[in-house]
Parts: sequence; C-alpha cells; structure tokens
Amino acid sequence: MDLKISQRMAAMQPSAIREIFKNMSDPSIIPFAGGNPSQDAFPVKELENIARIIFENNPTAALQYSVTEGYPQLREAAKQFADRREPGLVKEGDGCVITSGAQQAIQLAAQCLVDEGDTVLCENPTFIGALNAFRTCRAKLVGIDMEEDGISIDGLEAAIRDEPRAKLLYLIPNFQNPTGVTMSLEKRQEVYRVCKKAGIVILEDNPYGDLRFAGTHIPAIKTMDTEGIVCYCGTFSKIISPGLRVGYAIGPQQLLDKMVVAKQCSDVHTTILSQIICCQFLQSCNIGSHLSVLKKLYRGKCGLMLQAMRQQMDRAVFTAPEGGFFVWCVLPDRVGLMDFVRAAGEAKVAVVPGTTFLPDTAAPCSAVRLNFSAPSNQQITDGIERLGKVLDRFLR
Repeated sequence: MDLKISQRMAAMQPSAIREIFKNMSDPSIIPFAGGNPSQDAFPVKELENIARIIFENNPTAALQYSVTEGYPQLREAAKQFADRREPGLVKEGDGCVITSGAQQAIQLAAQCLVDEGDTVLCENPTFIGALNAFRTCRAKLVGIDMEEDGISIDGLEAAIRDEPRAKLLYLIPNFQNPTGVTMSLEKRQEVYRVCKKAGIVILEDNPYGDLRFAGTHIPAIKTMDTEGIVCYCGTFSKIISPGLRVGYAIGPQQLLDKMVVAKQCSDVHTTILSQIICCQFLQSCNIGSHLSVLKKLYRGKCGLMLQAMRQQMDRAVFTAPEGGFFVWCVLPDRVGLMDFVRAAGEAKVAVVPGTTFLPDTAAPCSAVRLNFSAPSNQQITDGIERLGKVLDRFLR
C-alpha cells in the first residue's frame, strides 16, 4: 500500500548530520562531522555513584511516572544554575520546564508560537535541528546573514519590514552552531531593542555557553528582557551527558504553560531517572571544577585544530571560536563544496557541508563545519592533514 504522508511531513528530509552518524561506525573514519562531547568529558564515576544512591534510597521515584513540567527539584536547580552564570536571567514570573534535550524545547516553543505560514527569522547559517523544528510547523524560514560579531542588525530590520508575519527570532549568541561566532554585547542589545519594538519573540538557544575557554563572558539576551519576550533554552547535554537527554526552557509562564500541554502530547515527561541524576549532579558535585576541566579540554582541542589548519589549510578562511565545539571553514571559490565533501569522505574524514545549515538549502555555500570536541588529538592532527591534501589537489 502506498501511504499518503501528511503535507506537514512529506517534504521533510532526514537530518544530514544524523544520516552521517549512521556511517561513522567505521573506526577508521575521523569524525569531524558530529557535535558530540569528547569521550573524556563524561563524569562517569560521579554519575555511577549518583545512580547507585538513587536506586538504593528511592528507586520508585526514578522508575515511576512523573509530572510533565519536570522534576521539581531539577527545575529549581536549573534556574539557580542558569541565574548564577547569567545574573538576572530568571525574571519574576518566569517558569522552567524540563525537556528532552534543548531540541525539544525549541520544538515546543515553535509549536506554541508559530502558525502555518508565519515567518521564523534566524541566523544564516544556523542549527539544523532548529530549522527542521520550524519546518514541521510549516513556517516560512528567513535567514539573516552572519557577520564577525553576530547577526546583521541591518538584515534583521530589513527582514522584519519585509515579513509582516514574522513571529519568532531564533538565535545562538554564544559560539554559534555552525560558525563558532559569538554575538557582541552591542548586537545583543540591538537585537533586543529591534524585537521589542516589533513585538517578536526571541528564542535564545545557549547549548555551549558554559564552555567558554577564551575571551570574556557576554550577558545573555534573556538578562536584558523587561517585556517577557525572550524564551531561553539550555541543556545538560554538553556538560554532563547528551545520552541523558535533559534540557530546559526558562521564560514567561504564559508560554511555558502551553509548552507543557504540547509536551503532554509528545512524551508525557522527560525520563525521570535522567532528571534526578542531573539534579543530584548539580546539587552534590563541584560543577565549577567540572566545567573548568571541560574548558581546559576543549581549549586544547580547538587550539590543536586551528594550529593544524593554519599549517595545512592556509588558503581556506576559518573562524577561531572562543568556546563551543565547532570551526567554520570557508573553502576557496574554485573548490566545489560537495566535491570536497565527497573527496574528504574518500580520505576517511567526515565533514558536514555548509548547505545543511542554511534556511534556504538551495542557496550557494562554500563552507564546511568541522567539530573538534569529539575526535582525539591524534585524529585532529591526522584529519586536518588529510583535508589539507584534499584541498591542495583541488587547488592544483
């Protein structure tokens, strides 16, 4: 039988990155394509001890159904954790919902704010998971070009003028995925001013904010919010474990109440065992010391990749991120993007073509995203050497 797929899903394509993951079981492939934390980043002993205590002391709480909003102690711990890092982030009247990763927080927010045919504004390029979430709402995606210090304010204002149905602006201000760019304080202030004037909700995604290993902290846009127009998404995937699938949203209670209803229709609640583990980790472990270890780890990996790229790929243009997981590498004009990606694959290096991250996938792009967090140091050195040789062949 030829099933008739819904219009909402018929045009949806699988994530290119998730498809690449299927082909990365070969240990000979150097994994520059994913966004995984380093295998050395997981606090295994601490999590093992926490899990043992949970099952010894109160196993029923970890195995029974729970409330959709999230484990109450974790909701409070998440707000305290975010507010310590970003003083003033949690406003009076804000709520917190625990989600199955920040991906679900983005999906739920879009589901509650965006009607079919509405316009979602976003950085160009941006996170593929968010783009697909907006596409499932059958929204019109309008990308705004990135500059060295973040989204173009002129481009944002022009998009708002041209798009009367603009409802939502999605941003990753810190170490943006995929470019690694950090938005300046001045631009964050301007973004908030422009959106407040236009009545547009800002969805601020900050999955990498705890992993700044260079430069100076810049306050979140949410800390500037006086009108209740910013919904902030965080996650424990990058600092504790992505496999636990625990994220959170902090924002106006009116929005979060509707997100809870949408979540009830989706998964009832985020896995309660994972929630309790995250809560206990925040409450009983030295999170500051743990983050210091992670920052040192990723500072070294990023520095190693950039040093190798300066030596092996000096004819490409690439970002130097102050944190996060990614380097954005723009190839010389005469190098075909997909030809380069295929040749890299033949050299056993998995990279992601930049077109994957464009709101308009038919738009031209000559960049690839490289991940430095997951590969070993030896893989970083070997992988960049291989990519350098591939690039040299094209340029000859």
